Amino acid sequence: MFDERIRELRHSLGINQVEFGKRLNVTKQCISNWENNNIMPSIDMLIRISKTFSVSADYLLGLENQQTLDVSGLSAEQILHLQALINDLKRN
Repeated sequence: MFDERIRELRHSLGINQVEFGKRLNVTKQCISNWENNNIMPSIDMLIRISKTFSVSADYLLGLENQQTLDVSGLSAEQILHLQALINDLKRN
């Protein structure tokens, strides 16, 4: 499941494996190996991926299907704006 989630995350950001690797300070080959299910990242790297792209490790590993947004540091008004945008996107 990790291979699918990491590819999905990369595609959702509209970046290639090289750009994705640069964000994580790893090689394109490393990203390719993850996406082809040849190797799994270390626990430290899993945490780094999770933090870098604001998804849970459980989501990356396929233990949960729902993505969450980290809204810490945002005002209640900003959170309401985000919720309105999400609701609008779900309707369309």
